[in-house]
Amino acid sequence: MPLTGPSPDLTGAALILEGGGLRGNYTAGVLRYFMDQGLYFPYVVGVSMGACNGSNYVARQPERNRIVNTRFVRDSRFLSYRRLLAGGGLFGMPFVFGTIPLKLVPFDFDQFFANDQRHVITVTDCATGAPRYYEKKDLGRRHFLRILQAGCSLPLLQKPVRFDGRVLMDGGIADPIPLGQSMADGNTRHVLILTQPRGYIKKASPFAAFVRLRYGHYPALVHSFAHRHQRYNETMTRLDELEARAAIFTIRPKAPLAVGRAERNKDKLYAIYDMGYHDAAAQYDALKGYLSRPPEGGRP
Repeated sequence: MPLTGPSPDLTGAALILEGGGLRGNYTAGVLRYFMDQGLYFPYVVGVSMGACNGSNYVARQPERNRIVNTRFVRDSRFLSYRRLLAGGGLFGMPFVFGTIPLKLVPFDFDQFFANDQRHVITVTDCATGAPRYYEKKDLGRRHFLRILQAGCSLPLLQKPVRFDGRVLMDGGIADPIPLGQSMADGNTRHVLILTQPRGYIKKASPFAAFVRLRYGHYPALVHSFAHRHQRYNETMTRLDELEARAAIFTIRPKAPLAVGRAERNKDKLYAIYDMGYHDAAAQYDALKGYLSRPPEGGRP
């Protein structure tokens, strides 16, 4: 059922999308519900899979997230441990960011670039270990998919992406939940779709030593990767505090999602997609109430 009653004033409202690999199917379900309601935020910032899901939301393609994130998971061109062991990436990036959006499940570039929604992709600069943010208006068709790929390239699993004299990787290393960037861009109300439940605590990566061996020529990246769990946990603590005083609004699963970052079980992926859809429906009245607050009243 489409949005009913007076539409909330979305001035200064931002949508912030966490990553998490194929756990992002939960986010895809939430976004599908938003699209069914005709709810489109003027500002969208995403990390890794969150940026991919956000792209289809901005392109007004309701089914594309579900199709892309489930149809190809058993296809070795999409995901292959054999390719990873042979020195390639876990995900076949030329297939994921070339064949699929350009041929198999076409991405609507015209709609994406024509509408006035801002779309921001988070990446990590390997030289500095710090986040960088690329906006669709500055990328154009030529560079958009390349930056989207960079934002999804995790150390050890994918190769870095070179762009504009920089070496870039997954944005979740440096800024897993870019609330700060949303604030810096002038937004005053922030809706976050998270892929981990309340109370989740990220542990130090057991692969930090391997990252140090592989990317020792990028010491800032190595440091950022080794400490990303601390940054993530500090961010989650802050989000809980902000949510407790209604300064932000979150939609997140009630329990850990029973899928892995590289999940290949389609039934599980469909299940978390449906979970996201129903969680969004259950919280929709509360969300409209949050968005109905005066724009100047929501700065954290």
